[in-house]
Amino acid sequence: MDNSTQESHLRSDNNSVTYDSPYPLYAMSISPNTNSPQQRIAVGSFIEEYTNRIDILNFNPDTLSLKPQPSLSFDHPYPPTKLMFHPATHSSLQKTSSDLLATSGDYLRLWEVRENSVEALSLFNNSKTSEFCAPLTSFDWNEIEPKRIGTSSIDTTCTIWDIERGVVETQLIAHDKEVYDIAWGESRVFASVSADGSVRIFDLRDKEHSTIIYESPQPDTPLLRLAWNKKDLRYMATILMDSNKVVILDIRSPTTPVAELERHRAGVNAIAWAPRSSKHICSGGDDAQALIWELPAVAGPNGIDPMTTYSAGCEINQLQWSAAQPDWIAIAFANKMQLLRV
Repeated sequence: MDNSTQESHLRSDNNSVTYDSPYPLYAMSISPNTNSPQQRIAVGSFIEEYTNRIDILNFNPDTLSLKPQPSLSFDHPYPPTKLMFHPATHSSLQKTSSDLLATSGDYLRLWEVRENSVEALSLFNNSKTSEFCAPLTSFDWNEIEPKRIGTSSIDTTCTIWDIERGVVETQLIAHDKEVYDIAWGESRVFASVSADGSVRIFDLRDKEHSTIIYESPQPDTPLLRLAWNKKDLRYMATILMDSNKVVILDIRSPTTPVAELERHRAGVNAIAWAPRSSKHICSGGDDAQALIWELPAVAGPNGIDPMTTYSAGCEINQLQWSAAQPDWIAIAFANKMQLLRV
């Protein structure tokens, strides 16, 4: 994958900017660093072979320009299942032009994205007995204590890393089947979803117990994604495999969803809460639509309609809501990453 042959084609109007990649895209992350007028965005290829690619783009919301930074493109083993920039906007790194980027796939990896280069900093293997570890489906970086990253794996475990010391803080058998996603709530509390169809909450201060707050209505229907509402930790959202529903949960009343958002016409693939509002969530799916919802205090008898609908060219595989620029949502479909003004 010689970067010199890469071309990018950008189209923009006042409400969207599009980046065309040479590869199908899946994982992506928007840096929360507000120190620079340019926003860094990382996008990962999804190619069914060993060598994949991560590209770093610069987005300027004032000029609506989205430019690849060829010197910051680098190879990644296997398609990354998730990318995430260091979440803390007040980190000492933010005073420099460096960003820390974490990636998951065969291992959890940490990279330093500098002004003109990228350096691989750390590789974390969560297997105690082998140089290889089971593939990682996802991870989440703890905003409150950024030394912590939690990973989820197909081997039924969640592993909590202290990335500063490079050690496993704890490893739990979290579910009966593959764990597909993990999300932090508080500094020591995280939740996970699994192929066993359950949402479970764990507290690092009491590792022997977990709380099941939701189970799929059809037994063993996998739950694919989990998003914890950072503005109101009572709420989280999850999606079921091959389902058009986004399930909204209130952890104070387990088992029964407080709302089910059912206006997608095909399976939902991605969800993201608004970074600065506890009532708004975005979802994207196989119907090629991204829907923004405003959750009412009480859902009416006919369900909830989305407040905004955006149509993409084909199935939306991934979306991110920018914390630093909350007027922008990024969606990935086919070989495109599109930024939408909301």
